[in-house]
Amino acid sequence: MDLPRRLFAEALGTALLVATVVGSGIMAQSLTTDTAVALLGNTLPTGAILVVLIIILGPISGAHFNPAVSLIFALRRELAVREAVLYAAAQIVGGILGTIAAHAMFALPLIEASRHLRSGGAQWLAEAVATFGLVAVILSGMKFQRSAVPWLVGLYITAAYWFTASTSFANPAVTVARALTDTFSGIRPADVPAFVLAQLAGALIAWGLMAWLLRPSTETAT
Repeated sequence: MDLPRRLFAEALGTALLVATVVGSGIMAQSLTTDTAVALLGNTLPTGAILVVLIIILGPISGAHFNPAVSLIFALRRELAVREAVLYAAAQIVGGILGTIAAHAMFALPLIEASRHLRSGGAQWLAEAVATFGLVAVILSGMKFQRSAVPWLVGLYITAAYWFTASTSFANPAVTVARALTDTFSGIRPADVPAFVLAQLAGALIAWGLMAWLLRPSTETAT
């Protein structure tokens, strides 16, 4: 596919992903006061939409929807640096539009800075772990079972919502977009830079480790 269509696919996919994350959070919060139930109502739609979006848009752009993932593909020389930068820009713009769309559907102010505190070493470690796992799943899936990648990613994020202290943002574009919603899924703008740094660190560690782990052995049987 040509670059404009790939960029549109990245923006569209990230917009739909964020609209699902934010919208399902708003819906869950309006239906229950039980935080655990609300989190479950936020988790399941997010995992499900990831499977759908990767299947339908993957053949067009690769379905990154995530600057950290695009960075890794650039480091693997599977995406030009210029294209990775444009992918990231499209993802961020798409994510912001996704927040706006979710707010519009629920008759909320289109943009509203979040007051949801998400800070501290445990949260940052959680984001590094979440993004490490996401990148490891993608790289391993592409190596061993490419057709299963949509399901692997969707299931991983569904699980990571619950085993990470941060509920697994694992995506700089989604993090920026979620700073613009003062709802269940929001994050304070002041907390965004540390989250993004932790996500990029986790992605880079996964890239380095998986490059070693997945490299074919040069040993010969005797």
